[in-house]
Amino acid sequence: MTTDMSPETRPLVPSFDTEDSGRKLAIICSKGSLDMAYPGLILANAALGEGVEVHLFFTFWGFDIINRKHMADLKFTPLGNPATHMPQGLGGLPGMTAIATHQMRKAIADLDVPDVPEFLEQIVGSGGHLWACRMSADMQHLTEADLYEEVEGIISASDFIEKTEGAQLLFI
Repeated sequence: MTTDMSPETRPLVPSFDTEDSGRKLAIICSKGSLDMAYPGLILANAALGEGVEVHLFFTFWGFDIINRKHMADLKFTPLGNPATHMPQGLGGLPGMTAIATHQMRKAIADLDVPDVPEFLEQIVGSGGHLWACRMSADMQHLTEADLYEEVEGIISASDFIEKTEGAQLLFI
């Protein structure tokens, strides 16, 4: 068998001998409910484990994920969420958000998945970058002092685009 394959037909073989894969992942976290915080955090953690450079950008309601005041107490509401597989009228009953949040936190803990603040710490400890959106900070009258201490800065959307040039982009 000959090995004179062109670069186009040569099989792609991953290299495990270097930490820097040259790949980048940019995740925009726009929602701050408990069920919407985890997809971005889990994907960031997985990418970091594969040697991918990761940048998370928290904007609009996603700011709650990095807001010291709210990050440890995110809620999950079944109201308007058909994936809960319960009659929608029940979601609006008093106490349902507390019950749903409790159940979700328990299910996450049972899987040994860290809570949001610990997950952010793990991501930063693995080399991930956390960025806060300038417009969202201004709208919510928040400063860096209000945010998780490992947020590298409050930057504009344009700055984030520049920092993540060439990255695969996920909007959550």
